[in-house]
Amino acid sequence: MSTTTSHTAESEEYPEGAPGGTGTATRPPRLIQNEATTEIPVHLLFRDEPAPVSVPLKPAVVGRRQGTGEQPRLGRPATPVRRRPVPQVDPELMEQPARALPGLAGLCAGAGGVAGCVATSWWAGVLPSLATHALRLPAAHAGAGLGPAQWAAYAGAGALAVGGFAGLTRGRTGRAWVLGLFGRYRGTVRRTGLLWVNPLLRRRRADVRLRHWRSEAMPAADAGGVALRVTVLVVWRVRDTARALLGIEDHETYLRECVEAALLRVPVEGPGGTRGGMDTAADVLTRLVAGDAAAVGLEVFSVRPLRVEYAPEVAGAMHRRRIAALDAQQRSLMLGSVVDSVEDTVTRLTMRGLVELDDYERKVLVRDLTVAFCSGRGEAG
Repeated sequence: MSTTTSHTAESEEYPEGAPGGTGTATRPPRLIQNEATTEIPVHLLFRDEPAPVSVPLKPAVVGRRQGTGEQPRLGRPATPVRRRPVPQVDPELMEQPARALPGLAGLCAGAGGVAGCVATSWWAGVLPSLATHALRLPAAHAGAGLGPAQWAAYAGAGALAVGGFAGLTRGRTGRAWVLGLFGRYRGTVRRTGLLWVNPLLRRRRADVRLRHWRSEAMPAADAGGVALRVTVLVVWRVRDTARALLGIEDHETYLRECVEAALLRVPVEGPGGTRGGMDTAADVLTRLVAGDAAAVGLEVFSVRPLRVEYAPEVAGAMHRRRIAALDAQQRSLMLGSVVDSVEDTVTRLTMRGLVELDDYERKVLVRDLTVAFCSGRGEAG
């Protein structure tokens, strides 16, 4: 069963009594040139539960419209976001504690070596008599002389004395010793007091105290791309002494370059900006610099702009623009205040029945009051 909707240009029946004639009348010309007969199956309009139809999905291509000559437009493939590579250091280069003995052990070893040299000299009979009497040693007999045994005893005692005294060092609070042997990292000593370490190891002092660094004026930009000069205060310290001293050439220079690179990526509010904007910029700068410096053993606590000024090439223009903006703001505030005062004055005069004004008189009164109030505000300013 189906119903047929037919639109033809030949004829159409109108009911009797309709304007334009009775019975059969000719249909007016077609307004749409491509109208045609369309058949709508009735059983498709009244189905209770239509069966699911699987529709094949085509690729994400926008086809061209028929008859327009428009070429098909292909959808842009999503470009994968590449993360900025993080600087990497030798994973084996990490701080580890080094072996260090109390300084008393070195003192005892050095004293034992000196005592061995004295005893060898007395044994060989070359110890001066004055030293013999001072040390209350028994009088030397003919003496054994300087033979191979005596020289071996001298070598052993001398090596013990040199090793004992040469390995003595002093550990300070806030300082650390980075030890190396033939170019290889051997550990870090963070203990304080008198210590003894292997004298064959090379010792490099590292400052692990909390430090701050005030930069020179660095280039930056605000959200609008206006060139700025920013002075930054960085609070930091050395966290991993091995990476900070051995992983890079100079950790202070590296930190300076990290700060300069972060300033070029983070917009900073210009002079006269809000405190909230400055705090936001400081947080972002701290996060970026801390991420770059963590790989080389530096711990950054804060990166805060101290002084922000316009670059010399735009300073004059931005200064004039700022003065103009402040002047416009002041004029707007003054005009709003004058309008409120005039409105309040006219309303009070008319509401109390002191004057009766028509439209023309009201306009004249408003004009005179506006001029008077503006003149008074100008003189007060």
